[in-house]
Amino acid sequence: MILFVIGLALVTLLACGSGDAGDGQVSAGSLVIYSGRSESLVGPIITQFADASGIDVRVKYGGTAELAATIREEGNNTPADVFFAQDPGGLGAVASMLSPLPPDIISAVPDWARAANSADWVGISGRARVVVYNRNTVSESDLPSDLQDLTDPRWKGRIGWAPANASFQTMVTAMRSTWGEDETRKFLTGLKSNDPQEYPKNTPIVAATAAGEIDVGLVNHYYLHRFIQEDGEDFAARNHFLRDNGPGSLIMVSGAGILNEADNRDNAEKFLRFLVSPVAQQYFASQTFEYPLVEGVNTHRLLPPIAELNGPDIDVADLADVAGTQSLLRD
Repeated sequence: MILFVIGLALVTLLACGSGDAGDGQVSAGSLVIYSGRSESLVGPIITQFADASGIDVRVKYGGTAELAATIREEGNNTPADVFFAQDPGGLGAVASMLSPLPPDIISAVPDWARAANSADWVGISGRARVVVYNRNTVSESDLPSDLQDLTDPRWKGRIGWAPANASFQTMVTAMRSTWGEDETRKFLTGLKSNDPQEYPKNTPIVAATAAGEIDVGLVNHYYLHRFIQEDGEDFAARNHFLRDNGPGSLIMVSGAGILNEADNRDNAEKFLRFLVSPVAQQYFASQTFEYPLVEGVNTHRLLPPIAELNGPDIDVADLADVAGTQSLLRD
């Protein structure tokens, strides 16, 4: 709570200096955010920023790929000041429309969690890919050691996946980058031969795993902890971190950038500074169970340190070719 009070006070100070409205009131101006992250996850922290700064914040929520397409279609006439994306692929899709960020914003996060060879966007939080499993039906000794294990016939009919989900597609993009097209296609063919149950997104996979409808599922790590928070420690599902330096242990970052045509550049910079401040980073760590990217902010006690996850050595820029992944998944 102390961190929130301090952080909000800082945001209020940053908001000062806007133009005078002429009636003794200070006008903080406005800000338009296109958010590929869901309202349930980022709405509260955006509201904190708006309340503290006095800025009139308007948010358009949608899928990251959908909003990236909208921004491209709108072109120079887009009303968006900030694009808050679920993954680097969405930001890469509009890279030519993003403007460089100030050094103090970019330098707040590690090199691997920001735009490569440019300052177009900054990482906000991290999510790890995991295998969620039902601890009543799968023993720890039987868990896969890597993604390739899931093509073994013993997993036939026991797997859940969400091939249309952006996070899954980002993982497949990482496969293409690390394994190559042929090996990735071979894996997907093997996985499909095991008759995986298809779901629209991560949440129902975790629910189905706990209910015993499937034994394992491919998801992001933080969905499980939201269930445990609501249902308690008796919840039947748990996360298995592969830690094999492969795409199954990929750490994905959400990120944000400012559009070239932003009408509210100053407020956009204030918002991004807030997102990489300790207060916002602690929100992602404690409220959404994600990995903070700013040094000195504690990871949630239920999560292994990010340094222990052994994710693949991959440049986030290599995750931008989502279109190629979608084409491969359609084959």
